[in-house]
Amino acid sequence: MTPLVLASSSPRRAQILQSLAIPFDIEPAHIEESVRDGESVTDAALRLAREKAQEVAPRRPGRWVLAADTLVEIGGAILGKPADRADARRMIASLAGREHRVATGLWLVRHGEEGRGMVEESGVRMAPMSEEEVFWYAATGEPDDKAGAYALQGLGGRFVEAVHGSWTNVMGLPARGVYRLLRDAGARDLALLAPSSP
Repeated sequence: MTPLVLASSSPRRAQILQSLAIPFDIEPAHIEESVRDGESVTDAALRLAREKAQEVAPRRPGRWVLAADTLVEIGGAILGKPADRADARRMIASLAGREHRVATGLWLVRHGEEGRGMVEESGVRMAPMSEEEVFWYAATGEPDDKAGAYALQGLGGRFVEAVHGSWTNVMGLPARGVYRLLRDAGARDLALLAPSSP
């Protein structure tokens, strides 16, 4: 079986693929990850995922390439990864005590083909946070490379009150969405692995 190519260096996305027993290689994409003026959070997440997949696909001809992009939206503002610790503190404080939306765009493609994609959305409610908690969490460094400046599966989990929808989506790679893309694209050898013998 030819492994999937994950167009990401994210350890969280790799962990989710491993948990699904989907064989994969890692080939990070190199694109500018910026949201365009007037672009919705779902449109931006899907476009960025598509650009990542299409940037990597020529390097791995004949292989299925999967890319993802996760963004956070609150009050009409789209949050990507923080620029620095001060930006992380600003993001964390803006989420505290409120509910926000997490959108992850997925794109699956082989070189020379159009490919297919989808967007998964989840709602997350954060607990109110004191200034001390905001500064403490930003100082841990965990928020540095996370959309919205927090990690549900890490230290940031102590500030999450509720998740509506896919937990793995909030982590950066919706497990059900990955399976559906592989299945619908005809990559059954990756989507449905033969059970191992006892």
